Amino acid sequence: MKLLDTINEPAELRKLPRAQLTPLAHELRSFLLDSVSKTGGHLSSNLGTVELTIALHYVFNTPHDRIVWDVGHQTYSHKILTGRRDQMHTLRQFGGISGFPRRIESEYDTFGTAHSSTSISAALGMAQAAKIKGEHRHAIAVIGDGSMTAGMAFEALNNAGVQEDINLLVVLNDNDMSISPPVGALNRYLARLMSGQFYAAAKNVGKSVLPGPVLELAKRFEEHAKGMVVPATMFEEFGFNYIGPIDGHDLESLIPTLENIKKLKGPQFLHVVTKKGQGYKLAEAEPILYHGTGKFNPNEGIKPAAAGKITYTEVFGNWLCDMAAADKRLVGITPAMREGSGMVKFDQQYPDRYFDVGIAEQHSVTFGAGLATEGLKPVVAIYSTFLQRAYDQLIHDVALQNLDVTFALDRAGLVGADGATHAGNYDLSYLRCIPNMVVMAASDENECRQMLTTAYRYEGPAAVRYPRGAGIGAEIQKELTSIEIGKGEIKREGKGIAILAFGSMVAPSVAAGTELGATVANMRFVKPLDVELVKRLAADHDYLVTVEEGCVMGGAGAAVAEALAAEGIVKPIMMLGLPDKFIDHGDPAALLAGVGLDAKGIAASIRQRFAGGEPRLVVNNT
Repeated sequence: MKLLDTINEPAELRKLPRAQLTPLAHELRSFLLDSVSKTGGHLSSNLGTVELTIALHYVFNTPHDRIVWDVGHQTYSHKILTGRRDQMHTLRQFGGISGFPRRIESEYDTFGTAHSSTSISAALGMAQAAKIKGEHRHAIAVIGDGSMTAGMAFEALNNAGVQEDINLLVVLNDNDMSISPPVGALNRYLARLMSGQFYAAAKNVGKSVLPGPVLELAKRFEEHAKGMVVPATMFEEFGFNYIGPIDGHDLESLIPTLENIKKLKGPQFLHVVTKKGQGYKLAEAEPILYHGTGKFNPNEGIKPAAAGKITYTEVFGNWLCDMAAADKRLVGITPAMREGSGMVKFDQQYPDRYFDVGIAEQHSVTFGAGLATEGLKPVVAIYSTFLQRAYDQLIHDVALQNLDVTFALDRAGLVGADGATHAGNYDLSYLRCIPNMVVMAASDENECRQMLTTAYRYEGPAAVRYPRGAGIGAEIQKELTSIEIGKGEIKREGKGIAILAFGSMVAPSVAAGTELGATVANMRFVKPLDVELVKRLAADHDYLVTVEEGCVMGGAGAAVAEALAAEGIVKPIMMLGLPDKFIDHGDPAALLAGVGLDAKGIAASIRQRFAGGEPRLVVNNT
């Protein structure tokens, strides 16, 4: 029997002799590669945290001791070691386990994480709660993958560092820097030495029993040694005891260091260096390619995808390069999502106008505002769900000053396997209430390009939202053409019912409208809404139906209802959209069908609501 097959909870892991942990790590890494290659998921980051995960669960008494994983896509080993090995084949599938930590999934998932930079704040809260309740437990925040670039992480460090009597450990999983081989052994020795009681006592002059000269020598040696290995000053000034860097793949270094840290009081900071894709040469060579994968053959690696429909992300990336060629004022901004937002080509062609600001959404928006004040034309490419983090900056730094910033909102609506944390369900609601904003929803690839041009040429804040993945296969015009702001269009004429569709819901609404003999309008703009079109449709039809891939509460349908109320028009209206709940991970098409937002579901909802013998309702073939 394999070692891994005997581990169903960390308590069983802690019974193993230390000599068996390295073989266990090899088994775990092989299992990860085999499992993720069959389901798809995040691979590089998880291959890099195998030993760290084993060491943390081996040294600390989880779940009594709390581990909070930042950027939760590095937790697959954690899931496997905490009783979910047999569920890994369901990873990120409907009804299966999540690709991120979830409190409802396991007691070992102490805090739900999927966005970044929250772990130190959450772990500090847990450590303080333990102190208040008189419970002896450790709280460990594992932060990495660029999460230290976010301001929230430093806000938490600033707060935690002044609290000397809490059991808090911050583990920085650094997978971007490398340890030079000649000093590897010295790093291990110094890290173990500086995490031990000798130097803990040496730093506490008042309680030290060391003779004065020995104490001074120890302090100087420690400071000099740390200065040689890494600039620890910043974290020390925050009030943390800094330890490291140490090799995050060396269990003989990790475990003794963690055991020493466990004995120390006050906030501790352990710097661990790991390698993305560790143990799988293809992922080591191309960690970004293997960051998030579909299914693939591990023996062959990821093959180039067959040519298919162009994605909305590609539409944006191509448009950005074309507009940059036409206007030298354009600058592109991304908060650490160059690949995900389709900006690789722009970075290559216009490096002087490309800015990756790290995982710092708030800064990205205000940085764009600053550029706009000087006459440049910033385009902020950001996922819909990530823009939520910069809402204050969007209002106060951009819209209030009516600055010319264009927002390209990728991943609008449901996103599939990443689930509720990454779904862009709320942008229509939270954007349309902001003065000066123009808000558009693209119904196909060509319209997306036109809307981006429209937003760019609008002298004020404007947002274009578009879904993840490919469009309907519309032909894309090369020209950079705009559309008239605040004007929708009729996609098909019908009778009785008018369907007012927004963005990605236009295509299924046309299909439903064809089945029902209904009029279908592509509204295009959520703000400013085409009120004249709404009035005309209300005058010519008995019933109105709005359809959007966003939350119904406060969304595009609500905008239509408000417009009708403002005009004094009383008309039966049904609003279709995402329900008032968080929607789990799964196949995107199946998820939309599950909430009635495919063509069949839209038609069924309309029949159920309005087909009660009304004379003007036309239903084909029924």
